[in-house]
Amino acid sequence: MSALQTPRRDGGPTAGGPPSAGRPRPPAPPAVRRPKVAWWRTALGLVLTAVMLFPVYWILNVSLTQTQDLRRTPPSLLPLAPTFEGYEAVLDQQLQALGVSLLVGLGTVVLTVVVAAPAGWALAKMRPRGAGALSFALLVAQMIPAVVMAMGFYSIYVRLGLLNEVWGLVVADSTIAVPFAVLLFTAFMSGIPDELLDAARVDGASTWRIFVAVVLPLSRNSVITVSLFAFLWAWSDFVFASTLNRQGDLVPITLSLFAYIGNNTTQWNAVMATAVVASVPAAVLLVLAQRYVAAGVTAGAVKD
Repeated sequence: MSALQTPRRDGGPTAGGPPSAGRPRPPAPPAVRRPKVAWWRTALGLVLTAVMLFPVYWILNVSLTQTQDLRRTPPSLLPLAPTFEGYEAVLDQQLQALGVSLLVGLGTVVLTVVVAAPAGWALAKMRPRGAGALSFALLVAQMIPAVVMAMGFYSIYVRLGLLNEVWGLVVADSTIAVPFAVLLFTAFMSGIPDELLDAARVDGASTWRIFVAVVLPLSRNSVITVSLFAFLWAWSDFVFASTLNRQGDLVPITLSLFAYIGNNTTQWNAVMATAVVASVPAAVLLVLAQRYVAAGVTAGAVKD
């Protein structure tokens, strides 16, 4: 018989050790109990959600209701005979305004990212003098009411000839998004490891090359978050549009909808259909980009 014994299946002794039957078994881990959620909390949440979303449902309901049915008392909670005449009016009368809002939104996104991304990179990694004061100034800039800024832009645009121009509206809307974007980019880019950037420098990459090829791809979530918020701010802007572009040939959808309400107080299905169509791009973007937004907003919140 060999001096080395192999373990036995029946739990017998092995060479050089006591029987396994005599060893105490480790205690079983305690069962994880899931916290019970009271049913009334779920019901309360559903009720509050329904209350908050009811105006959205009512807009959709009115947009599908015929004009003669809108005068019923009490109004119907469901469109009894749905019609798309309101949406036909939107496609016939509001397409230009929707295109202008899309142009302003995309222009605001491009200008915001082009300005804010390098600024956030500089504040995060180059650490210039006065970086703290500049960050504080950006934070204060977000607290300035848009009406105050609109008055300042009006006096400047009158002298520069940018009043009632689409590109002037793009610049004005970007001033709302840039401070938020710089702070977000700074928070995220501060968490990029310096060793990664040093390795790129050793390989011969310039500062601009590092920013374009390394920093921006790593900052995808922040770029998407900034782009989404910039687009939504520009898409829903009314203060700058009514102050800087009221008499322009090309007006955004918010200003067109405001004028449309004043001219069509009897055709509410068309007014509500315009509101529904104007809400679709924002809703679609929020659904598609929600996971990137969650990651981008929390970027830099936790540091080692």
